Amino acid sequence: MKAGKLSTAIGIILLVLLVDQVVKIYIKTHYPIGEVTRIFGMNWARLHFIENSGMAWGWKFGNEAGKVTLTLFRLAAVVFGSFLLVRFAREKYTRGFMVCVALIYAGALGNLIDSMFYGMLFDKGLHFDPAFGDYVGYDGIAKMGGKGYASFLHGSVVDMLYFPMVKTHYPSWFPWVGGQPFEFFAPIFNIADMAISTGVIALLVFQKKFYRKVTGAADQLDSSGDAVAGSETSSAE
Repeated sequence: MKAGKLSTAIGIILLVLLVDQVVKIYIKTHYPIGEVTRIFGMNWARLHFIENSGMAWGWKFGNEAGKVTLTLFRLAAVVFGSFLLVRFAREKYTRGFMVCVALIYAGALGNLIDSMFYGMLFDKGLHFDPAFGDYVGYDGIAKMGGKGYASFLHGSVVDMLYFPMVKTHYPSWFPWVGGQPFEFFAPIFNIADMAISTGVIALLVFQKKFYRKVTGAADQLDSSGDAVAGSETSSAE
């Protein structure tokens, strides 16, 4: 059972990483930054190529020092997550739980690859400019190879999925933001972000089911053990 659950987790991780990286590399080497393309002509589903220096869903985490700190934190989390995956596979966690953990792990690793290596793999990218004290973009389309745009740990994460399904305004009476534009869904994200969110949401929604199955399996094992012990006691008498 251990090997089966671990194999399932590894398979999911590899699949998510493959899709995530293929899409990112294709977008980065075929689209100029800021390019917007409607998916199948739909206005609410778009490819909108941007890069970000920070956390998932385009959020930022301070300046250059914050960027390196976040990347190192991701690296430590992935290393620790590797041990957790093996531990979870050994214990009585359900396959569904393992799938969720694998999705979260794969998403974290997918964005970590961008942060660690994209600065060295591509000739152009969002990078920190000390003269401006902020991150600056670039013109044209990036290419792989040649001199990179940043050093190890300083790459920017590629985002491209954008689903502005609702665009309206807050009611004028709404506190603090009344009359201001409202958009759902505003963040621009990538496959790795989607994997993380899917895994977390599924864990929250199905946590009781996962826990009940694990507890039930443990109780069944204990009951079987008690029955065997009782049988052996009766035989001895």
